[in-house]
Amino acid sequence: MPEQRFAPPGPLGFGGAPLGDMFQKVSEAEAAATLQAAWDSGVRYYDTAPHYGAGLSEHRFGAVLRDKPRDEYVISTKVGRTLVPDLPGEIAHPFLSALPFRRVQDYSAAAARRSVEDSLQRMAIGRIDIVYVHDVAADHLGDAWEEAFATARDGAFRELIRMREEGLIRGWGLGVNLTEPCIRALRQSDPDVFLLAGRYSLLDLAGLEELFPLCAQRGAHVVIGGPYNSGLLAGGNTFNYVDAPSELVARRDAMAAIAQRHQVDLKAAALQFCAAHPVVASVIPGAKHPDRVRQNVALMAQPIPADFWQELKSAGHLPADVPVPA
Repeated sequence: MPEQRFAPPGPLGFGGAPLGDMFQKVSEAEAAATLQAAWDSGVRYYDTAPHYGAGLSEHRFGAVLRDKPRDEYVISTKVGRTLVPDLPGEIAHPFLSALPFRRVQDYSAAAARRSVEDSLQRMAIGRIDIVYVHDVAADHLGDAWEEAFATARDGAFRELIRMREEGLIRGWGLGVNLTEPCIRALRQSDPDVFLLAGRYSLLDLAGLEELFPLCAQRGAHVVIGGPYNSGLLAGGNTFNYVDAPSELVARRDAMAAIAQRHQVDLKAAALQFCAAHPVVASVIPGAKHPDRVRQNVALMAQPIPADFWQELKSAGHLPADVPVPA
């Protein structure tokens, strides 16, 4: 058996992008209430990033979590975008607010070290458990991601390994929406866990073929972000933050019809499916209101009959051998 690396608790965590005012502004009181609802519901894994509102999400996480017992939760943040002072602050799509900083993309070793130290000060929590190299590869970059990856491999990756050896962090990996850089990182470096956004879901099984088996071989773990594919599996019409192609809407509707026949909420199926694979440590839907947090917790616990999963497979919506909830 491979050595098992550090992983966050699951099956449900909390994704912090919405608390950086992504697509919609959230008051300080509502942000605090949302995080408190997650804590009260038993959620013990929290993910954020400097990119989310140019430090706003990290600031809000720290305001709530610094009063919690530090050994009772796991928090992850990211490197790759260093924040430098800049009034009034850089508004970057899809975020509608910002603290007084602008983002500087930098995957060097020095920038990774500075970013972690800055995040520790913004959150004032004493320790960061997991650090992801953020968006070192993304769909919109095309083949250009390979240059950024090479810089990160020789810079940020090595510095994060040093931080792990120092005990400053407990694990590191990539936070991306492509599988290929994760595969490459496993082959060329020594990561512990990946935050994979939108590439393992009821509508996208990209992680299943090569990445997940390699993670199992290396003892690495995966955290699933975007389990609703930015809204399509939650009843909306966006996939990866743009209007969904008609063929994906049709697939969603066909699965929703099967769910209705079995009296299953498709959102519950989406969350539980992501969590069922053995390499998946946690699933982290975002939330910007306490009610949504409580809804996600209830959805993760909702009973789903085995016949529902069998019909999804027999109808060709899922491979016959893909892991599903027991």
